[in-house]
Parts: sequence; structure tokens; C-alpha cells
Amino acid sequence: MPEHHLALALKRFLIVAECPPEWRAFDLYLFRAAEVVFYVGQSYLAYERVWQHIYDGYKARSVVGRFILCNWPKSMNFTIELWSSQADRFAAVQHDLNAAERLLIEQYAPCFNDALNQRPTPLPDGYAPLNAPLRCSRSPNKLIHEAERAVRMDERKTWSTV
Repeated sequence: MPEHHLALALKRFLIVAECPPEWRAFDLYLFRAAEVVFYVGQSYLAYERVWQHIYDGYKARSVVGRFILCNWPKSMNFTIELWSSQADRFAAVQHDLNAAERLLIEQYAPCFNDALNQRPTPLPDGYAPLNAPLRCSRSPNKLIHEAERAVRMDERKTWSTV
């Protein structure tokens, strides 16, 4: 049975230049930090939609994209979760994509999901608000290079502690 879930730091997501074939089945996604979920969404290709949020954040067309850019570089450590609506956890909703998204929104009460969310979680202290100035370059390529450097630093730390 194929894996129906993937979680990785945003900085690691940013350095994946093309959607790997094994990720094409993912049609749900979450942006989170520790216990707080910022946003849940669905798309027939979640990898592309996550990228679209980031690009749209520059022009304030995506709330979660803007939030990432306003909280850079802290947001590099946010977790991106990719899910398939075919995962066992969505059997109760017959693996229906819309129902699976609704289930995740009900479970996590994300900060930025207004639709289908009766009780959005308040944004925790310590995060810049959506109207804050961007804290990163206006170039997605520079964002990717910063993510690459951060990943290399993490790997060096891992090797130095072994």
C-alpha cells in the first residue's frame, strides 16, 4: 500500500524543485507549527497548490502565503503536511476529497480557514500579523536559496553531533 501522508519542514519543501511522482496522489495539505494548524486546503495536486500559496503571498492573494512571508525566517520551520484523501483516516467519509478537507478543518480548527470552521484557533503570540511587512526577499529564488542554506546548516549540525 502506498504512503498516504508526508510531513516535512517548509525549508525542505522549498528545495524540492519538481513534484516527485510519489507525491502526485496527495490532494490535501496543512500548514502548521507544532500544535497549531494555520491552514488546511485541498487540490488535485497539493504540491502545486502549496507553491501557489507562497507565490500568491507576495501579492497578498493568499492569507497563509502572506503569513509565511511575514514570518520569515521563522516560518522556514513550519511543517507542511501532505495527505491523500485515500488514506485510511478518511474511510469514514468514503475518501471524498471535500469531506476529507472538512474533517481536517473540524479536527484542527485552523487559524486561517474561515469556511467550514466554526471556531478558528486564535493566532498564537509570537507571530507577525498578516498586515506586517514582509520579512524576506521579494524573490522566490532567494527564498529557495535561504532554505537550501538552512537545510545544509541543519545537516552539518546533525553530522557534528554524531
